[in-house]
Amino acid sequence: MRFLITATTGPGAAGADQPFSEQQLIDYMRYNEELHRAGVLIASEGLNPAAGGARVAVREGRRHVVDGPFAETRELVGGFYLIEVPTLADAIQWALRCPVGMASAELLDVRPLTGAGDLPPDLLKIIEAAAPTWSAAAFSVDQQR
Repeated sequence: MRFLITATTGPGAAGADQPFSEQQLIDYMRYNEELHRAGVLIASEGLNPAAGGARVAVREGRRHVVDGPFAETRELVGGFYLIEVPTLADAIQWALRCPVGMASAELLDVRPLTGAGDLPPDLLKIIEAAAPTWSAAAFSVDQQR
């Protein structure tokens, strides 16, 4: 199963853009290396501060850009890990091994990604008909397991 682990600033943290030490960076990079060597890491990236991005929302049935920077920075994702492990328990164990100390990664949310096996057959048929090349690529990971 694939899991997305998102990192966010915890309550009471100074903010996601707070400086961190060289040792904290080394600890996180070693964690990335450990995930990679274990063969479970699909992708891992940090996200730049929210002021450099945008939020797109819906109003009256249409999308529009909502201006930033955002007041509630504690709710912004600071980075993510995309991993593939057999169970939620395994994903949680990897999250528990993540270093501490970066404000932007105080909270880790572990969520399973939707796979073909999670969808009712009638919805899967609709998806495959509407997006044949995308669904073949997206769900081929499920079939390889």
